[in-house]
Amino acid sequence: MAFPLDWPRAYGDPPLRGVIRSTPEDFQVDEVLGFVADGDGTHAFLKIRKKNANTEWVAKQLTRYAGVRQVDVGYAGLKDRRAVTTQWFSVDLAGHEAPDWPALKEGGIEFIEITRHRRKLKRGALQGNRFKIVVREVEGDLEAFEHRLLQIASGGVPNYFGEQRFGFSNLEKATAMFTGQLKKVRRPDKSMYLSAARSWLFNQILAARVASNTWNRPMPGDVMMLSGTQSIFAVETPDSEIEQRISDLDIHPTGAMWGSGELASMLEVAALEKSAVESDALLCDGLKRVGLKQQRRSLRLMPLDLQFKQLDPQSIELQFELPAGSYATVVLRELLAYTAR
Repeated sequence: MAFPLDWPRAYGDPPLRGVIRSTPEDFQVDEVLGFVADGDGTHAFLKIRKKNANTEWVAKQLTRYAGVRQVDVGYAGLKDRRAVTTQWFSVDLAGHEAPDWPALKEGGIEFIEITRHRRKLKRGALQGNRFKIVVREVEGDLEAFEHRLLQIASGGVPNYFGEQRFGFSNLEKATAMFTGQLKKVRRPDKSMYLSAARSWLFNQILAARVASNTWNRPMPGDVMMLSGTQSIFAVETPDSEIEQRISDLDIHPTGAMWGSGELASMLEVAALEKSAVESDALLCDGLKRVGLKQQRRSLRLMPLDLQFKQLDPQSIELQFELPAGSYATVVLRELLAYTAR
């Protein structure tokens, strides 16, 4: 089964072309935790800057250096390898002496802040991420680009899952797992394959809404999500108040995160969602069988504090903040036809 990752754009062809990740420094990500550590407790809280290293590799270095179990190390989210990123880690030191953290120089790890907290840092426990991205070898219509930037700042972009979620073969592995061809799967790998399958189905639904120009407009039977929360409510017949709240960015239409149970959507939206994933029945059935429950995800992503500046005639810099669970590349794809080094 082939899985092409070319979903429709909301604003048409991007006005610029360029290259990202020419160097790790051209793609910077700073984690926004959203809370302050307690200052005491058994868990060391470590703000680390890393370059050309993925999150799991750093976690393994901390495990080895502190002499703790792998389960004693926590982090809120995975960060890009080909980048310079800062993020928080927790290490449970109950029964252990605190090591000399700054002495750990493996792979260019740099400690920015060291404190303590009463609880382990768990996956998803972050507010979002702040991005600074340099695009080089830029070509195209800069005036149209600035207009596109204003459109996105005021109206957002489709909240697709980025291509990183699918890896090189995660969807194919999910298919093999559901058909029984792949029998022995480690728990972390299984979670990754299930996430890829679910994300694919959501993207198919969102693509159908983008194609019909309804990703940011209400439809009969929609399910709305209150901005900045996971609170949802059904709207059988949208009225002017619902339209205004969407326009004001107070609420957003949602799409199904596939699983067992009934769709929360109704009427036209339920019909669209079922039709969008009709050709992926194997993935739908597989997710139901493993017991994942139906959930909803916002169709619209609002970048915060979106900024742009021109560094030189062929280079620009973009800065913006995104909430947890969203992808910088889905913002970039509406602005740029980019290639990555």
